[in-house]
Amino acid sequence: MFDRMNDRVVKALLETVPYELTVIDHNDEVIGWNQHETRLFKRPMGSMGINFRQCHPKESLPKVEAIVNEFREKKRDKGRFWIQLPLGPGGQKQMILIEFFALRDETGKYLGCLECTRNVEDIRQLQGEQRLMS
Repeated sequence: MFDRMNDRVVKALLETVPYELTVIDHNDEVIGWNQHETRLFKRPMGSMGINFRQCHPKESLPKVEAIVNEFREKKRDKGRFWIQLPLGPGGQKQMILIEFFALRDETGKYLGCLECTRNVEDIRQLQGEQRLMS
């Protein structure tokens, strides 16, 4: 239940989660994103309201379109892939996880898509365990 969350709490939540989030609506238009200043994949303010196809590189666009079409057709609810980008010291490649999730209402009607991007290099390096309070 999120009924008690006001706009300030929702904005803080969206800016705090460790993912770059981009939301497109059922018309395939970009309607919002978080972490504007620190994104790996920058979104210029001119991206607001444009078709997502204008925001993706030509190499990945057919895959993204296929995922969104399958969301619409209820053939899938998520898509996941990962790439390596030269982000580390000296251009060292780091693993970037990109996930797409269908947004649906309580009846299953397609509302749009959530794209989540995260540098997971630090997660890949985890070993052993670290319990709370250690």
